[in-house]
Amino acid sequence: MSKQPCVYIIASRRNGTLYVGVTSNLAQRVWEHKNDVVEGFTKKYKVHSLVWFELHESMESATVREKAIKEWKRRWKLELIESGNQDWRDLYDDIV
Repeated sequence: MSKQPCVYIIASRRNGTLYVGVTSNLAQRVWEHKNDVVEGFTKKYKVHSLVWFELHESMESATVREKAIKEWKRRWKLELIESGNQDWRDLYDDIV
């Protein structure tokens, strides 16, 4: 996957801890989460599985969407994930 703005959700496990992020290089960013390259939330809580992502035309639209999703209730985020990934499969191999 080449560089393209996107919003993503990674999880510690099914119905576990969630992290919503935005990036212009999804494969690289998820690899960084999986390998605990950056100190912070995802390293501390072992949030490593890519369970949802959405491509955008611009970083501006991706950032607006990320901020909106971060404000959502947890139930809405779970429904978003399950609408496209009912089994909570790690989608990382699909993007590399």
